[in-house]
Amino acid sequence: MEKKVIHQWKRISLVEERVELPNGKQITHTTIAHPGAAVILPIDDNGNIVFVNQYRPSLRKWLLELPAGTLESDEPIEVCAARELEEETGYSANEIIPLGQVTPLAGFCDEIQYLFVAKGLSKTSRYTCDDDEVIEVLHISLAEIEQMIINGSISDAKSMACLSKAKLCGYI
Repeated sequence: MEKKVIHQWKRISLVEERVELPNGKQITHTTIAHPGAAVILPIDDNGNIVFVNQYRPSLRKWLLELPAGTLESDEPIEVCAARELEEETGYSANEIIPLGQVTPLAGFCDEIQYLFVAKGLSKTSRYTCDDDEVIEVLHISLAEIEQMIINGSISDAKSMACLSKAKLCGYI
């Protein structure tokens, strides 16, 4: 079925198309087409987790989140994870371990977020935020993070999903 791009911004599009549902019904559906993203849970040598406190213009507030970012064209997801970790935190990792994926907004967006744990961190000189990013790098203990989730200081869904998966898999 034919797709109509209603709006394009960076690598994200608003697309309208006719879709046939499993019951045979045809509908017009609007989707945010997204190339996918990497979410990285960096663990420092002290066992703390590297978070970013990032100003989010859409919400007009700061959010505590794990480093994350959108895939570039034809970029392998592991390369995206390593690049975003370094750009947002100034750290590289000796080991980047895939944890699987989550689908954060399946009702209206096709984005897949790929989850990773990063270990063996080293400080680098490559800390380059995008023009629309304002970021502070923080090292937070797991106990503090869990309390921050309980009290609402951390509300970012991708971060909570990655933390949960890493904990269930025994990485933290």
